[in-house]
Amino acid sequence: MDYDVIVVGGGHAGVEAACAAAHMGMRTLLCTLNIKMMANMPCNPHIGGSAKGIVVREIDALGGMMGIAADHRPLQIKFLNTAKGPGVQCLRAQEDKIGYPAYMQSLVLATPNLAVKECEVKSLLYDERKVFGVVTGDSERISAKAVVITTGTYMESTIISGEDVHSGGPDGEISSRGLSKCLQEMGLDVFRLKTGTPPRLKKSTIDFSKMQVQFGQDGELAFSFLTKEFTPLSRQLPCYLLYTSPETLRIIRDNLDKSAVFNGLIKGVGPRYCPSIESKVVRFADKPRHQLFLEPETEFGESVYLQGFSMGFPHAIQERLVHSLPGLERAEILKWSYQIEYDAIRPLQFKPTLETKKYEGLYGAGQICGTSGYEEAAGLGLLAGINASLKIQGKEPLILRRDESYIGVMIDDLVTKGTDEPYRLMSSRAEYRLLLRHDNADLRLTPHGRRIGLIGEGRYQAFLSKYEKIDEAIRVMGKTNVQDKKGCAKYLLDHGFTDTACGHKGLELLRRPGLAYRDISRLMPELKGFSFDDGEALALETKVKYEGYIAKELKDAANSQKLEKIKLPGGVDYGKIDGLALEARQKLNAVQPVTIGQASRISGVNPADISILILSLKKKGLL
Repeated sequence: MDYDVIVVGGGHAGVEAACAAAHMGMRTLLCTLNIKMMANMPCNPHIGGSAKGIVVREIDALGGMMGIAADHRPLQIKFLNTAKGPGVQCLRAQEDKIGYPAYMQSLVLATPNLAVKECEVKSLLYDERKVFGVVTGDSERISAKAVVITTGTYMESTIISGEDVHSGGPDGEISSRGLSKCLQEMGLDVFRLKTGTPPRLKKSTIDFSKMQVQFGQDGELAFSFLTKEFTPLSRQLPCYLLYTSPETLRIIRDNLDKSAVFNGLIKGVGPRYCPSIESKVVRFADKPRHQLFLEPETEFGESVYLQGFSMGFPHAIQERLVHSLPGLERAEILKWSYQIEYDAIRPLQFKPTLETKKYEGLYGAGQICGTSGYEEAAGLGLLAGINASLKIQGKEPLILRRDESYIGVMIDDLVTKGTDEPYRLMSSRAEYRLLLRHDNADLRLTPHGRRIGLIGEGRYQAFLSKYEKIDEAIRVMGKTNVQDKKGCAKYLLDHGFTDTACGHKGLELLRRPGLAYRDISRLMPELKGFSFDDGEALALETKVKYEGYIAKELKDAANSQKLEKIKLPGGVDYGKIDGLALEARQKLNAVQPVTIGQASRISGVNPADISILILSLKKKGLL
């Protein structure tokens, strides 16, 4: 074999898959169309946001790369949803479109065991049951024990603006041709998806005085648990909030027939939660205006991203629409908005390991699995690289549960429910989101990272020490009264509490809303030996304040795990099981669930079907 693992595609999924495999000791080859475009950010160069920010923390907790790169000189960073519960709080950073890929490329090219080859993969080497390599555009045959496909939005991609349709990839790159045809010849079900990106504007031609400024935040804000240097607010760039005008909506409504989104040119299904501006105007016809953001793309130039203004109009109409916005009357357009269609593999064809069911040794990750977003792609890439390596090593795969990671939620959604549109991860998709928090990603996943070899001994011991210190501080607070009674009384009164005469244990105070560990620790000499950074203090406070709610979710998750422990045999013909509803038979045969728990989450399979399934398989001696 030439390599252990070959990764096809150098986007966010590809670099995570390749680095994971290489770090796990696999001889790895990353095939990319353009080395200088590895980890490129063709749409908004931001990382994080709802659920996505926690995914980046999970990637880092497992030993992945995205968090480290995201913390390297972000243009702006802030902690979102602080007025809400910890289950939805997350980081979002505006990254540098030039700086982020350059830094990630430096990390990739310095990774031991990892070779990078600039080439186009045209087809795969395979037999009836196994994939064992790739064929490049130069007809070079390169063998491997596993192949991970991470083609992003490049596979058979076309660029569409108004009536203009031409072959091409994001950011003016070429399209990847040939591999999609090979996958179809192999019997895999390939389908068409679509996404889009808005215009980029020249900063010096924008009147920002007509918009609302949006600043970042100071503090110890980072995606990676390893980061110790933080970007101060003084070094961050502002973003701006603006709204569409009545003229904007009039131009859109008068020209819908000229938009590729509505004129029939686009065949692929677009993302429900990131639609084009004309789709929003039609779908929400009662709305008098729509929210937009101006966000810097780089500190090295004038390019500004017009968030929320993706469209399928020809360039002349795009210019009118941009100039109809307040503050953009004289804005110069540096890059036109476009829609992009591309091929993907229907995700029900993947196992929970991200290996295809039909071919051993063939894995997928990122948008080829039907997802959208850099973070989703990186999370899938990391798990695909991990599981390809574990299989080569003859070890058990890493399958993350829904109650221990958003990555687990995403993979389970894709391989159990499938998707007909670009899948976007949101906190509402997780039934145990209080367990899947920003602060505890390392507690949930670092032991996994250590077990598979992506977390070193030094980092692991620091992780153990962190939580031992947190638990000890909680124990001290639970048994010790606050000695500074005068200071305690003032602190309580300042926060609206009147029970100042009696004694209080530190833990009892911390359980109250609005009271913080750092303030309480100043009143308790017993806590002077405990030094916590912002992240550690947040983990401590959340554990104490939400103890009851967390215990309830843990109990619910444990009950659900009983069904996950009931393994289903492979290759069952569910059409022959008497009593199952017709839809249940069809869906079960399509998904071929691994456990009863997974079967119970399939759309169209109801509780009665699960009861019948368990009883029937027990009678046949299959359970």
